[in-house]
Amino acid sequence: MQILKSFFVLLLLISFTNANAQYTEVINSNRPGVSKSAFSVGTGVVQFETGAFTVKEEHALADYDVSGFGFDFALRYGLFFEQLELSLDGVYQNDTQTFNGGSIPRENKRSNLKNFTLGAKYLVYDPYKNAGEEKPNIYSFHANNRFSWKSLIPAVAVYAGANFDTEDNPYTAPDIEGFSPKVMLATQNNFNGGWVFVMNLIMDRIATDQSDFQYIFTLTHSFTPQWVVFGEAQGIKSDFYADNIFRFGGAYLWTKNFQLDANVAFNTKDTPTVLNIAFGASYRLDFHKDKKIDNGNGNDGSFKKKKNKNKKNKKKNVDDFES
Repeated sequence: MQILKSFFVLLLLISFTNANAQYTEVINSNRPGVSKSAFSVGTGVVQFETGAFTVKEEHALADYDVSGFGFDFALRYGLFFEQLELSLDGVYQNDTQTFNGGSIPRENKRSNLKNFTLGAKYLVYDPYKNAGEEKPNIYSFHANNRFSWKSLIPAVAVYAGANFDTEDNPYTAPDIEGFSPKVMLATQNNFNGGWVFVMNLIMDRIATDQSDFQYIFTLTHSFTPQWVVFGEAQGIKSDFYADNIFRFGGAYLWTKNFQLDANVAFNTKDTPTVLNIAFGASYRLDFHKDKKIDNGNGNDGSFKKKKNKNKKNKKKNVDDFES
């Protein structure tokens, strides 16, 4: 796990830079897509993200079809620094694979975790850290909503984790078991008008017979503070499996800590065809506390004036001096 060791050494080195707040007043979920935001949930926040989905596949060449269900889950926790997030992710699937090549169809019932990963993500660059210093133009609506070239510079995060695959898993290549590394580069652009673009570049199950390269491009748009729609493209390339999957859907912010979502996923090939419908939810436990400010003079940021017991005495001395 040399990659993981190097990653955590990098965290220690860059953690001494100024912390930029990742915490938001409302929940910041990775759902309804499968990409990961560049930003963390914020220190003191425990967040749960889960969803259930249908499985429907048909393979034209191998002459089989698959039907079933599954669910995915993620547990995210902001720890130590505002830029750091720990996460536990997994996908479970239960289905029946039916081979139609013989005179009598043959069924193969399957169930297992398709993915189970523990990892850490760290924001290494945040172009929005000083965004609060830019004042809006109170005289021009167009000036506040026109395209900003600065928005082309993305926030950048790095991720490293470890997969765990069980023996004889029907959803992985033969002889894949135990731990394997996973690394990712995540970027995020926030554009005017409620548009957000997220890109993930992933190397998964590194140095195994199922070493995957994946890309995920996700574009979201918020029509109102409650409603969001999204489109997503995911590419997967390995010797075991290759595909291009597209997702469309939306999410609704029920409360500031609770979000509902739905999406449909499909591909454009027939080896196999893929059609999944998913519904999910995200919920957070918010224990976030703003850090106290220490400006070097002992002031903790509260700026409360201390009562001066000798105020009357000082005033009396001044009056005596003036007289």
